[in-house]
Amino acid sequence: MRVAIVGASGAVGQEFLRILAERDFPIDDLLLFGSKRSAGRQYTFRGKAYTVKELQHNDDFRGVDIAFVSAGGGTSAEFAETITKYDAVMIDNSSQWRMDPEVPLVVPEINPEDALDRPKGIIANPNCTTIMMVVVLNPIEKLSHIRKIHIASYQSASGAGAAAMRELEQQYKEMVETGHVSTIVKFPHQLAYNVIPQIDKMTPNDYTKEEMKMFNETRKIMHSDVRTSATCVRVSSLRSHSESVWFETEQPLEVSAIQAALRKAPGVTLVQDPNDQYVYPMPLESAGKDDVYVGRVRKDLADDNSCTLWLTGDQIRKGAALNAVQIAEYLIKVGNVK
Repeated sequence: MRVAIVGASGAVGQEFLRILAERDFPIDDLLLFGSKRSAGRQYTFRGKAYTVKELQHNDDFRGVDIAFVSAGGGTSAEFAETITKYDAVMIDNSSQWRMDPEVPLVVPEINPEDALDRPKGIIANPNCTTIMMVVVLNPIEKLSHIRKIHIASYQSASGAGAAAMRELEQQYKEMVETGHVSTIVKFPHQLAYNVIPQIDKMTPNDYTKEEMKMFNETRKIMHSDVRTSATCVRVSSLRSHSESVWFETEQPLEVSAIQAALRKAPGVTLVQDPNDQYVYPMPLESAGKDDVYVGRVRKDLADDNSCTLWLTGDQIRKGAALNAVQIAEYLIKVGNVK
């Protein structure tokens, strides 16, 4: 098995290395690629040092079986043909290919079979907030069809990459030392001690691109006509996203039935204790974990057919690198890698 990681120096690229090692992913040969700036850096994987090569339009991907790509939409668009030229399976973490009808959009707990039909040789990894939400909602969908979803997300700095995480830490340092923030690069406003009710650019309907991703990607992954309305907010936590989710089903559901379904669901941990009012999932606890943590499941007081819940998960793991690795594991399991 020959594996490539494109964007190896980024936050998700580094998480790929950790997760591949943790899960004992079958690798005989590993190739690391990055920008001209990161070329030459060395990283250790299973006790061996690997050097990052500059990503170029050449034959470097000859013989590669699986390429994990997390280098931004522009890079994915430009280099897709180069990466897949010799039949490598490209699992892409950007938004570039997600809504392409010839590219499957896959969350292994929900629609792994979609990964088998990939005319362009590309499989898209969904948006992080979408992944975490559908992993939790899919077992509920099996109880009764979900017609509408409303979400308020609380997304950490990690969603904007490693540089954004460093910027948040720097902003807190500046506040402590000088009383004001002078470093504002990765975000449109100061994030430290603040929340920013905008993630990605605004679209003509006044929803952001991040919010529209949740609408469109949810329908594609779940093969559903569900309608989703989101408000995505950047908060000043370092890692792990959280979401407050309201969902309306065709038939009213009891909270106990929802909790039972969540307890059995793959990739989900229910954190709720009727005897302890302070038990619920929080981003500090989900950081570094594989599962999506869910709690505060309750009936919606405004709608008899609706319930609401709170979830949190590690954006870099299940929201990005882990989901991609699970896709690759599925392909290997069913013998669908060249």
